Amino acid sequence: MASTAADGPPVEPQSLKKLSGRKRIRTACKVRAEYAAVKDLPPEQGRGGQGKGPAASSSTALALPGTQDTKGAHREGTSNAIIPAPLMLPKAPESTIPGKNTTLSIPGSSDRFSTSALMERIPSRWPRPTWHAPWKNYRVISGHLGWVRSIAFDPGNEWFCTGSADRTIKIWDLASGTLKLTLTGHIEQIRGLAVSQRHTYLFSAGDDKQVKCWDLEQNKVIRSYHGHLSGVYCLALHPTIDILLTGGRDSVCRVWDIRTKAHVSALTGHDNTVCSVFARPTDPQVVTGSHDTTIKFWDLVAGRTMCTLTHHKKSVRAMALHPKEKAFASASADNIKKFSLPKGEFLHNMLSQQKTIINSMAVNEDGVLATGGDNGSLWFWDWKSGHNFQQDQTIVQPGSLESEACIYALSYDVSGSRLVTCEADKTIKMWKEDLTATPETHPINFKPPKDIRRY
Repeated sequence: MASTAADGPPVEPQSLKKLSGRKRIRTACKVRAEYAAVKDLPPEQGRGGQGKGPAASSSTALALPGTQDTKGAHREGTSNAIIPAPLMLPKAPESTIPGKNTTLSIPGSSDRFSTSALMERIPSRWPRPTWHAPWKNYRVISGHLGWVRSIAFDPGNEWFCTGSADRTIKIWDLASGTLKLTLTGHIEQIRGLAVSQRHTYLFSAGDDKQVKCWDLEQNKVIRSYHGHLSGVYCLALHPTIDILLTGGRDSVCRVWDIRTKAHVSALTGHDNTVCSVFARPTDPQVVTGSHDTTIKFWDLVAGRTMCTLTHHKKSVRAMALHPKEKAFASASADNIKKFSLPKGEFLHNMLSQQKTIINSMAVNEDGVLATGGDNGSLWFWDWKSGHNFQQDQTIVQPGSLESEACIYALSYDVSGSRLVTCEADKTIKMWKEDLTATPETHPINFKPPKDIRRY
């Protein structure tokens, strides 16, 4: 360096002498730190001379490519001139996408280099969507006297149950759509249902702050789980442990022991209503979505947050875990996003926007994601590519208001071949694939995205 701390105090320019005290010392140190390498250049070189001054300077200043005329130095015969080495750019990281090399995009002229100009070019290749047959409505079931808010399927795929704002739970035959049983006991609308795979138990939760366990052999309530301070909006059963997870308006996800009805723990951390939850056999065993726009992964043993995803800008009202892949999707009014498990890396957004509040979503093993909105829109997506291949609109039944075209809940049966939607016109609609459709009659109209939002 041309000037170091051992050389004594820096020589102050005339302009610095007008400053006083501590400010002058601070400004002098800044000047020395910034311009020490070029402070002692000869006047000709400092003013952009073409190498006509002294052959070399004692300064160790970095010379950028193109700033000095090296040909002029050789032309003058200055054999001792030091030819500055070209500025070495940092090596860009290799792309994580197989088969794609990262390229450097450096705007401007070649003599101006900046680390902020090194940008990774996003690969334009997008996976082609798999062809799926369009879905059609083949049955409408009436029987509830209020909005149908929740649904759950029997593990044996013989029947399904629905919970309604009329405070009843109705059990329907899946094949014929006939009513088999009506359960009464709640005093407010029923927002969540779950059927156990290992017991003959049905669990329900509602706005009356109650969580009930029904024995389907006796068709009556055998346990109640007390602890929520407000309405319970969602519930889920752990796939391998006998515990029940419930989330509600008190911003807490509560963990219950099914057998003893004991309150195991309270997963606190959300700032608003917990309106969606699902459980996995491995960490993260519990994932919750909330009106506070976040998704949280929970350590069930420690009872605390493992990770918080803040990608959404609006309430996360629905989530769907893929039955085969280690991934899940979440929906809010701004977008539908896909995340990987177990770490929660963001994968991509779906390629269209439903532009409504999405209350429920489900995905089957064939990779068909269905989402139901507040305006009665039922959209079908290809899971792999995020392509929206069908947009349907539910038809309000006669006698209902047009504003009651709202889908509150939907779910696939165990086989994934039938979809059931629960709606605000008090009906339950059943959907299946159109077997007469072919890729020729319903071609894929797919355009890969030009700009890929990475958040």
